[in-house]
Amino acid sequence: MNNKTKRIIVYIVGLFILALGLTLNTKANLGVSPIISVPYSISQITGLNFGDLTFIEYALFVFVEIMIHFSEKNKKKIVADLLQLPLSLVFTRFLNIFSACIPTSNKFLVQLLILALAIICTGVGAAMSLSMQFVPNPGDGIVQALAGKFNKSVGLTKNIFDCICVCMTICISLIFAHTILGIGIGTVIAVLGVGRVIALFHHMFESQIIELVEG
Repeated sequence: MNNKTKRIIVYIVGLFILALGLTLNTKANLGVSPIISVPYSISQITGLNFGDLTFIEYALFVFVEIMIHFSEKNKKKIVADLLQLPLSLVFTRFLNIFSACIPTSNKFLVQLLILALAIICTGVGAAMSLSMQFVPNPGDGIVQALAGKFNKSVGLTKNIFDCICVCMTICISLIFAHTILGIGIGTVIAVLGVGRVIALFHHMFESQIIELVEG
């Protein structure tokens, strides 16, 4: 098996684990990750399908990415942006499948356990898929595009983008549900924890990643 085939397998498995992690995050009922808080809150208010709403959000992200790269006349990146659409469709179908199969719990200790597993899966899945350097998840792609546009670090842009998502979710929740939906202690823990899991994954498997990507 050549390196490219291995990279594809790692990439697909990473997306699968990432979708599982994001779904578990919603099932913990302690607050979801910022990037999916907007579709989650709208889903809770309207009863519309969470996976479908996430796809719409991702499609909007891709549209913004295309506009940014079009202004930069970067045709190569525009092609990569367009490839995020079919990826998003498949990814959000994973979300629907996991959402239908995984139950929720009202027991706090169980919720904490689910949240911990969600953070681990989200971090590992994101690290696996991103490190293979194929088509990024739109949630990551939009951050990278904005960081390049405004000449800011990806880390800072990610923090600002997460804050914007949280603020939008709070506004939508208060206006239409008169309570805050999707934001909680789990949101804060996810913001802090996922980054640490990604960093730990890269530290543990740095040599294998370099071998796959550059080999």
